[in-house]
Amino acid sequence: MRLLCTALSLALIYQLVDATLSKTDAKKMASKTLEEKIWHSDKIVQDRGLVVTDPKAKDIVLEHKSYCAKKMKERHFLGDVLGYITPWNNHGYDIAKVFGNKFTLISPVWLQVKRKGKEMFQFTGLHDADQDWIKDVKKNSKNIKIVPRILFDGWTYQDFESVFGSEDEIEELSKTMVQIAKEENFDGYVVEVWSQLGNQKQAELIHLLTHLSEALHEAQLKLILVIPPAVTPGTNQLGMFTKKEFDQLAPVMDSFSLMTYDYSTPQRPGPNSPLPWVRACVQVLDPESKWRSKILLGLNFYGMDYSALGASGEPILGNSQNMPPQYSCFCKWCLEEKDTSSYLENKLIKRNKGNFTKHNLELQFGF
Repeated sequence: MRLLCTALSLALIYQLVDATLSKTDAKKMASKTLEEKIWHSDKIVQDRGLVVTDPKAKDIVLEHKSYCAKKMKERHFLGDVLGYITPWNNHGYDIAKVFGNKFTLISPVWLQVKRKGKEMFQFTGLHDADQDWIKDVKKNSKNIKIVPRILFDGWTYQDFESVFGSEDEIEELSKTMVQIAKEENFDGYVVEVWSQLGNQKQAELIHLLTHLSEALHEAQLKLILVIPPAVTPGTNQLGMFTKKEFDQLAPVMDSFSLMTYDYSTPQRPGPNSPLPWVRACVQVLDPESKWRSKILLGLNFYGMDYSALGASGEPILGNSQNMPPQYSCFCKWCLEEKDTSSYLENKLIKRNKGNFTKHNLELQFGF
């Protein structure tokens, strides 16, 4: 759920490349950066030769902030496009204002709903809802919808059972969601709840979601459901949301936010979103392409750090990585996965014929 985190992997590469330069090269690069690294360009990235399978780290550094101003309001995809704005990348707020016409749905990760007792629900995070920002985004992009993400925070199994077993509780939750949306100028919600119950109580959860959808639609509001991948990463096994559940909810949901990213783990490092797996997740849910327009394919704009030195496998943040100058960086395109990996090599260890593999660091970038 990090589609607006475009600067994460790119900013890190900047630091990595800068760390490998000599003093002379650094001066040359500094002058070149001032000359070529501009904010606007008259050409799209394809015409500038930047969409390639063998990207150079220095080209990414020089060009990553340079977008084509002439095309910034043009859409190349006619379907819905959802962008998340996350707390760990506030730059997403600016992206939504500048490139708002590229999106149809913007989901700030703002809200949590807590159950406080029978028919009592508390919505937290409303203090983050910036009304001036919402107005600015909608002023610049007339057709865009603001649909904050809601997390069912702190719910116990008993909380879910109590709500599932009471139409009054379901009605109260629905009414509260509609009321808050109207008061806060929201156009609906992105709901993240399915994974919390695993494979339990699926029929009851579908009933709840159907009721919420009907109440929101009656108020001209949207409901998008976050769903886990239909194929469990690293296996050929079905996930916890399959075609059966999809067929039941597709007629009543506006869209599904499919989590086709974070494929690899620290124990099984590799690509972030290998294309064969991404394709399989879609085909399993909708083999006959009946509801494809409602599937919002999750595209990661960030990388993961899997280190041979024992890193836990975390999103790469440009401002949190400090690479020593003996490291060099190169990118490798994986043909089958259609994924790019960036590698850091310890030049000193390699030159001294030490244990080179122990000091390697692999950074997975899903460009």
